[in-house]
Amino acid sequence: MGEILATTDYLAAAESIDADLSVVGPEGPLVAGVVDQFRSHDQPIVGPSREVARLEASKMYAKEFMQRHGIPTARFVRIESDEAAVRALAKFDYPLVVKADGLAAGKGVVIAHDRSEAESAIRTLGPRLVIEEFLEGEEVSFIVLSDGRNIIALEATQDHKALSDGDTGPNTGGMGAYCDGRILSQSDTERVLDTIIQPAVRATGFTGFLYAGLMLTADGPKVLEFNVRLGDPETQPLMHRLEGDFGDVLMRSATGELAGASLKWKPDPSVCVVLAAAGYPGRVRTGDVIEGIDAAMKDCGAQVFQAGMRVGKAGFETAGGRVMGITASGTDLATAVKNTYAAVERIRFDGMHYRRDIAQKGFKRWRS
Repeated sequence: MGEILATTDYLAAAESIDADLSVVGPEGPLVAGVVDQFRSHDQPIVGPSREVARLEASKMYAKEFMQRHGIPTARFVRIESDEAAVRALAKFDYPLVVKADGLAAGKGVVIAHDRSEAESAIRTLGPRLVIEEFLEGEEVSFIVLSDGRNIIALEATQDHKALSDGDTGPNTGGMGAYCDGRILSQSDTERVLDTIIQPAVRATGFTGFLYAGLMLTADGPKVLEFNVRLGDPETQPLMHRLEGDFGDVLMRSATGELAGASLKWKPDPSVCVVLAAAGYPGRVRTGDVIEGIDAAMKDCGAQVFQAGMRVGKAGFETAGGRVMGITASGTDLATAVKNTYAAVERIRFDGMHYRRDIAQKGFKRWRS
């Protein structure tokens, strides 16, 4: 994404091209108040205000917000010093979860399996932390678009946060995701809307994309985190399945006219696999030449969502941690997985890393 500009710079850019509508992708400008800046100049924009963006900007604020409004989430303790964090460990069983309070690009969460890991996480992420109980169940990403009153739910997705196969290794911004109409039942969807999404929107007048990272526990869905934007890489398989005029729905969100609007989805499930650069999620090597993008699209019908890439002397080259998301669909989830990995095999660059088990849990769950 590069360096975050001042909100006035974004406004000036939109005004310079007489933009009909602006849609904010990354969290940084939202937290900086870009939506407030645009609205003060009557520029239509999709996203929440700076105040409401605190739901993502601060884990402490989000957890206490959920507590106040009866939104189900894990039991937690707010921490503001390393000493208090170490004392708080006695209140939880292992594994437990340690979260940095502020923005961390999806990498500010550690699941600690013993006291040694917990203390290491405290030293790394502290001193402002949330320590919470570990929730067991199935993880789901649930995203809605709101105009402050009305809500349109997008199809449910599942993200894969850990770096390596089998959900091992450090957390990342996301190594892949899939979108399939069977992830949530109708009753589960209604429960999420009733107990999580609608209370949050009512309490905040939320506008834009509200992302609820959920755990489907034995006691029902609980919120792991709120984001205030479309998720990455969940957006890639979502957009691959979307039919119709998304721009019209986005404009209606920005102008408070979502009532009666709807989205249509292709029936075929879709899968996105993220290709990461050498060193990710730590110190990333850049400048490696990328080959095979045309073959992935032409031979396999995949869509290549570019991310950490740039044009160098020899063509496309790596320029960030998550380099691209390879996305494809299929008549069923197993076929979508096969088509996506066939496209992945066409891509080459030194140090390329990707997970080989994206959507495998869903495939095993539904293959009968």
